[in-house]
Amino acid sequence: MIEAKGLTKRYGDKCAVEDLTFTVRPGIVTGFLGPNGAGKSTTMRMILGLDRPTRGSVTVNGKPYAAHRTPLREVGALLDARAVHPGRSPYHHLLALAQSNGLPRSRVLDVIEAVGLADIAKRRTGRFSLGMEQRLGIATALLGDPHTLILDEPLNGLDTEGIRWVRALLRDLAARGRTVFVSSHLMTEMALTADHVVVIGKGRLVADRSLASLVADSGHSSLEDAFVDLTSGAVEFPAPTQNGSHS
Repeated sequence: MIEAKGLTKRYGDKCAVEDLTFTVRPGIVTGFLGPNGAGKSTTMRMILGLDRPTRGSVTVNGKPYAAHRTPLREVGALLDARAVHPGRSPYHHLLALAQSNGLPRSRVLDVIEAVGLADIAKRRTGRFSLGMEQRLGIATALLGDPHTLILDEPLNGLDTEGIRWVRALLRDLAARGRTVFVSSHLMTEMALTADHVVVIGKGRLVADRSLASLVADSGHSSLEDAFVDLTSGAVEFPAPTQNGSHS
C-alpha cells in the first residue's frame, strides 16, 4: 500500500503540497481528486521519487520507491502518456523496460495483447493518438504485474469503449488484492469506478473517506456536486483518524 505522512513540497515561496497524510489500501480502487493545480501530480511524483519532498515521507509497500530493487514488479505507474520516444514502437519500448527489470519477453507480448495494441505493436509511436498512447502507458504500468498501480488521468483521450475497459481493469485489479490509486477529473467516471476517495484542494487534504459516505454526508446525490462543495469550502468533513475511519 501507499503511505504518505506529512508530505510537503515547496517551490521557493510557493507551497504545492502541504502536510498530506493518507493511506491507499489494497483491495479497493482509490480515486485521487482535486481541481487543477491542487497538487495531485506533484503528490504522485513524490510517491514515485521523481520529486523530493521538502518535508514528510511516502512509502510504497513499506519502502521508498527508490529502495525497491525491481520497481516495476512493485509499482506500475502512468504519469505522462507521451513520455515515450517517438521513434520507438510499443514492443521495443516495453522490451527495454522489461529487460531492465529482469522480466521475460513473453510479458511484453502479454500486456500488448491485454491493452489492445497487438495490431500496431511494431509501429512507431510518434504518430499515435492520445488514446493509443494511454493504452501504451497502461501496458507499461502493468508490465511487471505489480502490487500497486498509480495512474494519473488514465482516461484522457480514450473513447467510450476504452473508458469502460479501463474501469473494468481497475476494478478487476482491486478485486485481486492490488492497490489502485487513480486520479481523474471525470467525476461521473470516478463515481462508477472508485470505492474510496482522497480529495485535496490547494495542496491540503480535504477528505479521505469512502465514496458512498462522502456523497451521503454532503447532502448531494452525485459525486460531482459533492466535489464542488468540498473544494470550494462550502462543506467540511471530519478529519480521518489514524486507522482511517471517520466519526
